[in-house]
Amino acid sequence: MGSRGIRLRGKTVMNDKKMIAAGLVIFLVVVTYPFWSTLMAGAKVSAPELEKPVGETRCVEDKAFMRQNHMEMLNEWKTISVRSGVMKYASKAYGVEYEISLTRTCLKCHEKKDRFCDRCHTYANAVPTCWNCHNQPKGID
Repeated sequence: MGSRGIRLRGKTVMNDKKMIAAGLVIFLVVVTYPFWSTLMAGAKVSAPELEKPVGETRCVEDKAFMRQNHMEMLNEWKTISVRSGVMKYASKAYGVEYEISLTRTCLKCHEKKDRFCDRCHTYANAVPTCWNCHNQPKGID
């Protein structure tokens, strides 16, 4: 018999532990390459520069809340407006009521989708589904 196998019950069984270990190491290097190469480069990716709305000083909620929770808030708006007919939203941060409407509330201020929404969504590698249901208003890029 060659050195690549061992005999078990009269049959040759392959003994490729070294090849399997080498394959696993190569696999782990390839799979984790994006993570450790970014760490080794030390490059920081800065948040995108967003175009602020003209004439408005705040959103329906504070900046930290909106950055983290705007999608959940929009999903909640969709559910309560479509299923329950609720059309007003009371801001938790400011105590002000706003109309529940993507096009008449959000896009009233953030009318340049490519300079606000798209910049963050691209940065976060997010694919919003707003326009699956809503018609994109004219003038909203």
